[in-house]
Amino acid sequence: MANVCVITGGGSGMGLEAAKLMKDKIVVVSGRTEAKLEKAVAQLKALGITAYAKACDTSDRASVNALAEYAASLGEIKNVINCAGLSPAMAKPETILRVNALGTVYVNEAFVKYMKAGSVIVDVASNSAYVLPGFLINKKVYALAETDEAAFLKKLLKKSSLAKGDYQRSGFAYALSKNFVVWYAKKCAFDYGKQGIRVVSLSPGLIATDMGNLEAKDGGMLIPFSAEERMGKPEELGFALATVADERNGYLAGVDVLVDGGSTNGMKEFKKKKK
Repeated sequence: MANVCVITGGGSGMGLEAAKLMKDKIVVVSGRTEAKLEKAVAQLKALGITAYAKACDTSDRASVNALAEYAASLGEIKNVINCAGLSPAMAKPETILRVNALGTVYVNEAFVKYMKAGSVIVDVASNSAYVLPGFLINKKVYALAETDEAAFLKKLLKKSSLAKGDYQRSGFAYALSKNFVVWYAKKCAFDYGKQGIRVVSLSPGLIATDMGNLEAKDGGMLIPFSAEERMGKPEELGFALATVADERNGYLAGVDVLVDGGSTNGMKEFKKKKK
């Protein structure tokens, strides 16, 4: 049976770059825009990769379930890389939370039903997960994502509403959603570990993709804190994702891989502004 790699948000950016490295797999790229997906498939086929496009809205559980069922019909699902997400400039707080946070729940829950020992899920978070002060992080609220979605959304939206300004509120919701992803991937690693299914999260910094460029005005303040003082390249993140998702990396589980050029550590310690 053929091995299958599914990449949500795989129509462009780092998701597509990761897909280009999965040459020994059948690759399924998903996203909301079919035209973009078809272009991605054409690029992958030109590289000799067997690839298919499947439209999916990760904020819709039924849509995610259909994607998982489709991928399973092509072979054994070995790798799931969940890159689908929205940044602060792209949507309002509730939509961001639905796509980034609840979408991750839907993806993990749908695909684990079809996956066997030796397979891996990589949930993409963000270095924004690390900017929140500890008192704003409530793991009991995070746990509601699996049991009471309405309460989960209500509590996180209430927190994000504390920010002043539309962009700031979306930014707050984004940071909360990605902090949740880091926590949830760790939880899933232990939930699925006895089945031999590995779960890891990966947190990019500011990357020179269409999404990253939308955030460059506000997120660009992180660049001076990075070790090389630059944005990341999509192909660099694609390689990182493919490496983390590789079945041979079998002991990498239950952690977040921070791929942000050092900006988080630069801001906290090595390039910290002196008062």
